Amino acid sequence: MKNFSGKVLFLDRSDINTDEIIPAKYLTEITKESLKPYLLEDLKLDGFESLRDVEGKTVVITRANFGCGSSREHAPWAFEVNGINLIIGESFARIFRQNMFNCGMMAIELSVRDIDRLFKIFADRETFLEADLEKNLLVIKAEGVEEKISFSISEFDRALVEAGGWVAYADSHY
Repeated sequence: MKNFSGKVLFLDRSDINTDEIIPAKYLTEITKESLKPYLLEDLKLDGFESLRDVEGKTVVITRANFGCGSSREHAPWAFEVNGINLIIGESFARIFRQNMFNCGMMAIELSVRDIDRLFKIFADRETFLEADLEKNLLVIKAEGVEEKISFSISEFDRALVEAGGWVAYADSHY
């Protein structure tokens, strides 16, 4: 099973699309690893620089409708090769969300209220998040401040995560 804990990258915008996650010009690359330097290359956020800000982060917290736009597995792959296996947001584009779970990664939806609180308390701090899949619990910490938030995922999505993705799940079940 992948790691779902670590330093947090806050992306304070809704409707971040797959072209901003991994630009289409890189979809001809033949390995996942070759996508690594281009993650979020075209994302426009004040003060955000992809090469600087992605380094060392393993969790993303964002807003609504994350992963909208073109359907492509390359978007989760680009996160995966950068060590980011958990994205938390208000909502996700359906296909992006399922592609995350199919890759053994997690896309966790939280309420607008919870996401707003996380941004208010933690966005300007070096923040660490621990995800406990057994307890369905997120523990977010920074500078002596700690928040605990429960989450839920379906049993099938949990099985995909525990197996390491759809291919491993299918190999063990069919």
